[in-house]
Amino acid sequence: MTGPTTPEDLSAFHDDRYPSSRPAFELFQSRRTTVGNITVRRALPKRQRRTIGAWCFADHFGPELLSDKQGMDVGPHPHIGLQTATWLLEGELVHRDSLGSEQMIRPGELNLMTAGKGVSHSEESPGKRSSIHGIQLWIAQPNETRNGEPAFEHHNSLPEANIDNATATVLVGSFGGATSSARSDTPIVGVQVTIGIGSTILELRKDFEYGLIVLEGIVTHQNLAVTPGNLAYFPMGRNEIMLTSQEPSILMLLGGKPFSESLLMWWNFVARTHGELDEARQDWNSHSQRFGIVNSKLDSIPAPTLQL
Repeated sequence: MTGPTTPEDLSAFHDDRYPSSRPAFELFQSRRTTVGNITVRRALPKRQRRTIGAWCFADHFGPELLSDKQGMDVGPHPHIGLQTATWLLEGELVHRDSLGSEQMIRPGELNLMTAGKGVSHSEESPGKRSSIHGIQLWIAQPNETRNGEPAFEHHNSLPEANIDNATATVLVGSFGGATSSARSDTPIVGVQVTIGIGSTILELRKDFEYGLIVLEGIVTHQNLAVTPGNLAYFPMGRNEIMLTSQEPSILMLLGGKPFSESLLMWWNFVARTHGELDEARQDWNSHSQRFGIVNSKLDSIPAPTLQL
């Protein structure tokens, strides 16, 4: 996935983040955009809500029928300072990166790429194309690891927790007594929750803030419906939320301790200064060794002009 082309200050809200007048539940509309010929619902970042913990980007794509002429093909592009987490409900994608990784991902599997000081990758629909539905998430890396070596890991199975009227698959972190082995550089959690008809209570950590993205179906909280295309935000201080569904539904629950470092996001980079962004842009466009080479038949995507 590729991100915003104007610099996003992801830390402007930290000084007065939770005044007593702030509501306990907020609902935001995702922004529609196009990535690799596929329409996506971009839930993060929002002007009102830049990050949730270290989660700084969320693109919900599909369900969409693919063809030989239209696939989810995103050519080689670079990243710094973040992790990409790719999760599918339908279809297949092939991940290729400058570390030499080539990995097919299917529903129920997790691809997690750590960019560190620099990595590049492509995402490609395989030859047999049917439909695609999933979400890609970015996780901002802290100062301690953001200039480290890039890495890639694939998890073909993930732990599950059975909770009241629901099953939780833990992508990152711990939830419901289950803990994922996927790398996390900050205190976060990412969970797919499959809910049956009726009410479900999700237990939360009071020191975490949370976001809820419905991938399929519809859930209700405090008489407000949350559907695909919405981001529901819950600030710190809650130990549970109750959701009600009149049909089987699937949602992504993202949480974490509020990210305390100042962040700038531009295009596919998460940095701390405009100078770091511009240096990464120049390194990519000049084909420096920093981002390596991806073994892909797709054309590389040049970095746009950085307009400060």
